[in-house]
Amino acid sequence: MPHPSVVLATAAYDHTIRFWEATSGRCYRTLQYTDSQVNRLEITPDKQYLAAAGNPHIRLFEINSNQPTPVLNYDTHTSNVTAVGFQCDGKWMYSGSEDGTVKIWDLRAPGFQREYESRGAVNTVVLHPNQTELISGDQNGNIRVWDLTANSCSCELVPEVDTPIRSLTCMWDGTLVVAANNAGTCFVWRLLRGSQMMTNFEPLHKLKAHNSYILKCLLSPEFCEPNRYLATCSSDHTLKIWKVDGFTCERVLKGHTRWVWDCVFSVDGAFLVSASSDHTAKLWELSTGDAIRTYQGHNKATVCCALHDGTESTA
Repeated sequence: MPHPSVVLATAAYDHTIRFWEATSGRCYRTLQYTDSQVNRLEITPDKQYLAAAGNPHIRLFEINSNQPTPVLNYDTHTSNVTAVGFQCDGKWMYSGSEDGTVKIWDLRAPGFQREYESRGAVNTVVLHPNQTELISGDQNGNIRVWDLTANSCSCELVPEVDTPIRSLTCMWDGTLVVAANNAGTCFVWRLLRGSQMMTNFEPLHKLKAHNSYILKCLLSPEFCEPNRYLATCSSDHTLKIWKVDGFTCERVLKGHTRWVWDCVFSVDGAFLVSASSDHTAKLWELSTGDAIRTYQGHNKATVCCALHDGTESTA
């Protein structure tokens, strides 16, 4: 089966994962995920596999296959898995869970290789572009940097005590990190570094982005340059697009009728896919702010989406 040029997947509380033709909006494959809800989806850099983070496990499905069962299972978390992602050449995976741990998994070996203990339920984890540091945010409002080389926590921040960190995002060149919390605020730091490692978070901006929960924040990819944008998804039913230069609001994307849980940019930053409790996902054209496609088929809240429309990494 040939690789699709665009891989778009969504998951919902209806215990299904759906694959879509991005341009037509047609669902061409549905996977049953009977174990639990799916909290997060991530596509491997080579477009071979889709990781689905559930409760309390992670399942890896083959994308270019009609096989309905996962090819690999990762089962040692003990509560909801809220974050999953891959190192740039796909050799290992990272995850975060409400069990308070961040784990690293070598995809070529059974079990997890490393575990880091956060003192609160982990809501979000991102990998710094240097590929040697993970940044996690938890329910107690803590942000921690896990130095994979030293195998320890190298930095801790608490931007707002007892306000859960819901989402983290890192600029593709490693210069900025943004944290979004349950109070509708985004904290922006410039990352100062010695050699290749992060050494200091320099406060850059505090953005009151929404009046209710921010469920996802995401910085635009490299090929969006020289324009840099921050997308925020909220329980207020909207997404907002912010210019990173000055953090002014460029667009408010309206069309969902319930909470917006997740979003992902196209590789060129021209489009955005969103997932909402209104059972749909939408494709937005950012130059106009219009929803140009609605993906309908789930019959419960659609809470996560994954898109890979770039060239395949074959490292």
